[in-house]
Amino acid sequence: METHIPQREKKPNFLKALLFLIVLGVIGAGLGVAAMALRPEEGPKVATAAPIPISASVMTVEIESDFDLVESFTGLVTPRRSSALGFTTGGRVAELHVDIGDRVSEDQRLAVLDTRSLQAQLDAANAQVVEAGATETLARSTLARQRALRDQGHVSQQIVDEIAAQASAAEARLTAARAQANTLRVQIDLAEIRAPFDGVITERLVDEGVITAPGQPVLELIETGALEARIGVPSSALEGLVPGETYTLTVDGRSIEASLRTQTGIIDDRRRTVTAIFEIAEDQGAAPGAVARLPMDREISEHGLWIPLTALTEANRGLWSVLVAEPANGGWTARPRLVEIVHAEGPRAFVRGPLEDGELVILDGLQRIAPGQPVTPREESRAGAPSGVRIEDL
Repeated sequence: METHIPQREKKPNFLKALLFLIVLGVIGAGLGVAAMALRPEEGPKVATAAPIPISASVMTVEIESDFDLVESFTGLVTPRRSSALGFTTGGRVAELHVDIGDRVSEDQRLAVLDTRSLQAQLDAANAQVVEAGATETLARSTLARQRALRDQGHVSQQIVDEIAAQASAAEARLTAARAQANTLRVQIDLAEIRAPFDGVITERLVDEGVITAPGQPVLELIETGALEARIGVPSSALEGLVPGETYTLTVDGRSIEASLRTQTGIIDDRRRTVTAIFEIAEDQGAAPGAVARLPMDREISEHGLWIPLTALTEANRGLWSVLVAEPANGGWTARPRLVEIVHAEGPRAFVRGPLEDGELVILDGLQRIAPGQPVTPREESRAGAPSGVRIEDL
């Protein structure tokens, strides 16, 4: 028989739970007392002191009504004359008397074609001239005798007229023979190339023995005694250029004197400039192909001032910003102003905007100065300039 052992029902121990709650309360009270003891009597620390102003270099604004603009226009030094020399008629090149770099003088013989065939034709033409001349002489003598016989009544007028026509035909054949001979002489003359002006040979395009076509370039010659600089200048700057006046050009880092010969007066479609032509004397030492620059001073009517580029920060819509030190609460505060760059030149720019005489523009250190930040303006000289910095001294 199975024996059933009754299980004892577990009851919560009220005394233990009460004791646990009392212990938790004591611990919490102790922690609260410790926190109160550690809290400072003056409460949480809050920053109340004003920030120390940052020292900033400044310049005093002096608004100008205009400024001088130095512009430089560029062109090339070119020979006044250059020629690609060739033969009028084709043929075999028999002689070449020059090479690249040779200096030649006007009318110097440079190259010759083989003219043996032309010379033979000229000999034949000269013979025809002699024959036509003899025929014409005989015809004139015959005409004179027939006229004498007609006056004596021995021949009719008809015969005289016929002989006169024969004499005229003989004269025409003589003229044609002479013209043919002269044509051949001209061809022989054109079978050689002579220098049209003093210069230097820059290209030799064929050698002896080559068969050239009529007009084919054989040599290239440029004039060295007369150089000119062709410089593109805006039409607005032409007022400062007077033909006949001498101007200073910069060529290969050297200053040379050049006289303005003329300006075309026609605006180039691509460059929007007018070509001005300056004459350069040979003793100036300029070389063809060198770059020539013409500096020109222009006065631009515009209210503004020069400031260094370090005083500018980029703003929106193509504008720029500067910081101005303004009086505030007995000190100075950096305030932004929008300006527009009119012209930039090297390390400086001419700007216009809401700036007034006497204001202080912060020159540099913008990366550590924020708008509204206290600053201490410091006007200082640069490169030995006196106090009260001007942009010309930067």
